[in-house]
Amino acid sequence: MWVICADLEGVFVPEIWINVAKRTGIEKLKLTTRDIRDYDELMKYRLQTLDDYNLKLEDIQKVIASLEPLDGALDFVRWLRKVSRFAIVSDTFIEFAQPLMNQLENPLLLCHSLVVDESGRIAGYRLRQPDPKRKTVEAFQSLNYKVLAFGDSYNDISMLKAADAGILYCPPDNVVADYPEFPVAKNVAELKALIRQHTCCD
Repeated sequence: MWVICADLEGVFVPEIWINVAKRTGIEKLKLTTRDIRDYDELMKYRLQTLDDYNLKLEDIQKVIASLEPLDGALDFVRWLRKVSRFAIVSDTFIEFAQPLMNQLENPLLLCHSLVVDESGRIAGYRLRQPDPKRKTVEAFQSLNYKVLAFGDSYNDISMLKAADAGILYCPPDNVVADYPEFPVAKNVAELKALIRQHTCCD
């Protein structure tokens, strides 16, 4: 029996930080895990930038409220739930993701949480656990499931390596070049074909 573990941003929904950058004009917030491998380094950079520009949680949530899932994402989620057990494993935060998850009919989401002070400033963040994507895969494997995982960024690689089958989905060229061992799907049709190939889903 298989479990499918998937990344969230860039796969089912737009990149939240990139959209915040576009809406606010703050170019520094365009950097994502496609650019910086170390998640803690990236988040410290983001939080410092928010402080520098006096942006609060409410400001980011206003941007998120205007976003919608990527084209075809809801149908893809429905297909995944039909053919297998399915979980979204993300380095986002529940305070960001919930409105978008509502639009995706609330599949299981495993992610982090924010530390917010009384003024609404994002003071820090709490990881669900260290290296959570890899450990999620290993947890399912400990229950005697096989795991297929897919994602697009550096922070997905430990998950893909731990999985019984790992797939890069619409990744940037630098990630493909660094990890040529993973098959690449450039659209949902190709991804479905690879999922069927590995798990015999129909």
